[in-house]
Amino acid sequence: MIRLAVQILWPAFLMAGVFEMLLFAVVDPSDLHWFGGPPMDWPREAVYTVTFVLCWLCTSTASALTVLLTGGLRHLERQGDRF
Repeated sequence: MIRLAVQILWPAFLMAGVFEMLLFAVVDPSDLHWFGGPPMDWPREAVYTVTFVLCWLCTSTASALTVLLTGGLRHLERQGDRF
């Protein structure tokens, strides 16, 4: 089960990094506002960190749903957790 988690989380980690680079190539963190209201008063590092974690959460959820919907867990159980 740990191997399956790593197989889901590692590619999601890499893609979250790519998504964040693409996002902040276009958007400046100091220009972000709270839903059209006042600007965010967070340091740049905090914005980068929270954005990365959110991207990682979204991509890992998508990967886990793909495994779930394709029956990947049943396939692993039949093989006796051998890869």
